[in-house]
Amino acid sequence: MRVRKKRDYPAGSIARFEHRSTVLADNPWGDPVLRELAVYLPHDYRESGEPFIALWDLAAFSNSGPGHLNWRNQGESLIERLDRLVAEGRLPSTVVVIPDCYTSLGGNQYVNSPSVGRYADYLVEELVPFVSKHLNVVDSRDGRGLFGKSSGGYGALYHAMHYSETWGAAASHAGDAGFDLVYRPEFPTVCSVLNGFGGDIEAFIRSFWAKNRPVGRDYSTLMIAAMAASYDPDLEEPGKIRLPFDLHRCELIPSRWQRWLSFDPVNMVEAGVQALNSLHGFYFDVGIHDQYNIQYGSRRLADRCDQLGIECHYEEFDGTHSTIDWRLDHSLPFMVTALKNAISGTC
Repeated sequence: MRVRKKRDYPAGSIARFEHRSTVLADNPWGDPVLRELAVYLPHDYRESGEPFIALWDLAAFSNSGPGHLNWRNQGESLIERLDRLVAEGRLPSTVVVIPDCYTSLGGNQYVNSPSVGRYADYLVEELVPFVSKHLNVVDSRDGRGLFGKSSGGYGALYHAMHYSETWGAAASHAGDAGFDLVYRPEFPTVCSVLNGFGGDIEAFIRSFWAKNRPVGRDYSTLMIAAMAASYDPDLEEPGKIRLPFDLHRCELIPSRWQRWLSFDPVNMVEAGVQALNSLHGFYFDVGIHDQYNIQYGSRRLADRCDQLGIECHYEEFDGTHSTIDWRLDHSLPFMVTALKNAISGTC
């Protein structure tokens, strides 16, 4: 039996705050407005003196901030990784904010939607000022970046394009891009599952949370429901989820599907040129064997960035969509270096 070696470098700490949201109060699922906000503080954090750069961690679908605080049986937890990177000198001492954005739909895309909640506003209008008030961090975009994987990576891309006045750097690992290849392959499965509920999505959601052991088909269906609520909310009935395809024939409904496509980073990037070029650091990568086909959308996005003159750091690596936390060893130092250079005026 192999036991992980005890780490002999200084350990950071986790500060925990309670925050009551105003902007989430009207979410249709009754998801909590009082949430714990966890923040990683490096071992040499201090309340006075030079403020620290802060990076914000956006969790993937089916996970949330509290899950990133957990011990890992293999590999490193986020906290262990941060401690190691700081001890090795690869990452300057950095504060990392770990928000809880979990929802009754299983996750978050970090956009504003009346059918999910105003999670972009939650981050930008509420939590960013809250952190600046309570911690010794740089209180400007020049000292603030965000990162994530999968849906968290999508959130980083979306915020980089829409909220560049808040964020000075962004890193996306396998962030959702190329929706026709990422989501459309799941539609036949969703039709099959929902037809078992007479097409009643709300009944499916209730059944999902009542199950002891949801299976892959269940998670696929929940994910598509969450995407529908995020990208194409019903403004008149926010609690009603509408899909971009017919459940009987699995045919696209063009007007509905077009709304989804307007949220695809490949299609958003042209309008986001100015925002992306204002970033001090923009990083994204993907595994060449990503099982959700995100490598193809990422290549399209990289090509569009090149065509539009957007400066970015794009990489492909030998891997899938799973167990890719090791990529943080590359993206986090990249962002902090870019932000430090911006603060010191060297870029």
